[in-house]
Amino acid sequence: AVRFHTRALSTSLIRGGNGVPLGRISRSPFLGALRHFATEPIKVPDLGDSITEGTVVEWVKGPNDYVNVDDVICVLETDKVSVDIRSEKAGLLTSHLAEEGDTVEVGAEIAQLDTDAKAPEGAAAPPAEEKAAPAAEAAPAAPAAPAAPAAPAAPAPKQASKPEPAAAPKPAPGSREETRVPMSRMRLRIAERLKDAQNTAAMLTTFNEIDMSNIMKIRSQYKDAFLEKHGAKLGFMSCFVAASSNALKAHPQVNAAIDGKDIVYRDYCDISVAVATPTGLVTPVLRNTETMSFDEIEKEIAALGKKARDGKIAIEDMLGGTFTISNGGVYGSLMGTPIINPPQTAILGMHGIFKRPVAIGDSVEIRPMMYVALTYDHRLIDGSDAVLFLRKIKQGVEDPVTMLLGL
Repeated sequence: AVRFHTRALSTSLIRGGNGVPLGRISRSPFLGALRHFATEPIKVPDLGDSITEGTVVEWVKGPNDYVNVDDVICVLETDKVSVDIRSEKAGLLTSHLAEEGDTVEVGAEIAQLDTDAKAPEGAAAPPAEEKAAPAAEAAPAAPAAPAAPAAPAAPAPKQASKPEPAAAPKPAPGSREETRVPMSRMRLRIAERLKDAQNTAAMLTTFNEIDMSNIMKIRSQYKDAFLEKHGAKLGFMSCFVAASSNALKAHPQVNAAIDGKDIVYRDYCDISVAVATPTGLVTPVLRNTETMSFDEIEKEIAALGKKARDGKIAIEDMLGGTFTISNGGVYGSLMGTPIINPPQTAILGMHGIFKRPVAIGDSVEIRPMMYVALTYDHRLIDGSDAVLFLRKIKQGVEDPVTMLLGL
């Protein structure tokens, strides 16, 4: 350590020739001592099952910014979601060890934090401010120093933890230019998984159509009372999830998976619901849907959908899943063939509701109809089982009373 024999020196920052902080001189009656920063590395935390690395897409905090506990430091884009990397301790962020666009592995050091640094005046931690707010309202205190001057030193964490995807540029009339943009990690992973599914599974698709008259009538009759009591809108997804759960219990092979040379049967139904986000398609999971009521399903779908659109969905929300429902009908799709989401063995594709003439007995009527498609892995599921499974869903949606009666 370098020693300074002095009485009058006040605490000050020592910098090297390149401006890098080296330490501080502390005041002492007899001598001051050079103290090196108590810097600690900020590491990439465990990102969940099967995720080993991510790409730094945004630094929310820069060098010389003061961070509080749980402040967002940066945003990592993984194969599945964008993850906010938060600080576990308070201190001064001294340096970045990775640049935006760099790929970092789990456990890698991405920044340095000086935990001995003091918070700038007027830049209190957000939780402390929230707790102090009621007291301030109850008993007005002496005017405090304005917080505005401290803002540059400790900016509030950005809520931009949803990196905007590279949007397709709009071509100018007559232009023949080309624009090349990198694919996001999520888009690359989606492409890889879809191609793997095509190369691995023996995919086959069976179709049917559903008369939506009854469920539309039920929805129209009870939607206001449902919203008033449960605080959630009554949609069609709850009926399809309930009907799918009922069908999965009746046909357990559709709820199973292939693991090497074994077949894994599940006693539970975890249904993945495909949700489109600005960065790609994600499939959050509804857990134990066989035990859920219509209102529980609608609330969970609404909560997961909002998290996905806001970019706040967690990796844990998408792990697992035994069956997937994809609703292309919200975009006006007439018919399509969905692709299996591995390691699942089947996926249900919903489509748009359109009025069509159908034969009802010996007469022709105009009914609101929906085509549905079931893509399944023929290695595990026989064609007859797939057809009966889809008919079971059709029965539950067209006549929900059969689900209440366990038929």
